[in-house]
Amino acid sequence: MIEVRNLTKKYGDNIAVNDLSFTVEKGRICGLLGPNGAGKTTTMNIITGYLATGEGDVIIDGHDILEEPEEARACIGYLPEIPPLYPEMTVREYLCFAAELKRIPKKDRIRAVEEAEGMLKIEDVSERLIKNLSKGYRQRVGFAQAILGMPEILILDEPTVGLDPKQIIEIRSLIKKLGEDHTIILSSHILSEVSEICDHVMILSGGRLIASGAPDELMKMMEPEKTLRLTIKADESTAKGIADGLEDVDDYEVSGSEEDGTVTVSVKYDGEKDLRESVSAAFAAGGCTILSMNEERASLEDVFLELTENDGQEDTDTEADCCVREDSDEGDI
Repeated sequence: MIEVRNLTKKYGDNIAVNDLSFTVEKGRICGLLGPNGAGKTTTMNIITGYLATGEGDVIIDGHDILEEPEEARACIGYLPEIPPLYPEMTVREYLCFAAELKRIPKKDRIRAVEEAEGMLKIEDVSERLIKNLSKGYRQRVGFAQAILGMPEILILDEPTVGLDPKQIIEIRSLIKKLGEDHTIILSSHILSEVSEICDHVMILSGGRLIASGAPDELMKMMEPEKTLRLTIKADESTAKGIADGLEDVDDYEVSGSEEDGTVTVSVKYDGEKDLRESVSAAFAAGGCTILSMNEERASLEDVFLELTENDGQEDTDTEADCCVREDSDEGDI
């Protein structure tokens, strides 16, 4: 559905995207991650046709973005990080205008606008001026614009920015639902959000693709070793004596706990194994009551930090921004 081949984009001597290649298959929700300046926004702007490619090719559903720009763009709905809204318009006027720009047939426009308003739950503000809406509602209006006409591909740059917790849950649910019938590329700084929503993740650093795979696959890369952390009723010498006899353990540590009469035991072992049952049985056999047991695994945050720790670039993506940032959250709603 989306194919990027050897994409390179420079701003003077600054390389924003560096020989980037990837494919996003139909029906996949793909998370695009990277620190500031990694090339995420530049890549999204090129895929959507907002920026010209420097070198390389971008193919959208079989259409080259340079050779067949109108056909390629017709497949895409785009929500930039700063939604391109017209504050003097009402929500309904703006969405009707966007529907016209997208060449949705006149007879279908009102239905398409009402469908988008319903999905984003903004029907109650359809007659309000956009300038009088809160940041969260403006974000939802921008999202409604992106899904007008139900394009096959959705490119979403920080879709939950400015939303309250309830709205974030609703938007995540909507993205999952849209992912059943649409191909989605999603950029977010909330890594737990990417883990929850996306079935594939790409991590950029310095304009290059440094990791790609399902969230579980990426986290497995960081799991040569697991840690089992227990809080037990025992003194340190007793806990150490039992831990000394544990099998298949690489290392362990016994330390004091905040609760009197208890200690914390951290057991490290091969990430391919599961020692929870044998470890708990060993401490129980030694007369120690286990108050808690936690198996700690690498998270997507751990993967992200490990892979991008040497990325110290400036934020080159800002050169691609075409909109003035509006940080004000004034409004009635």
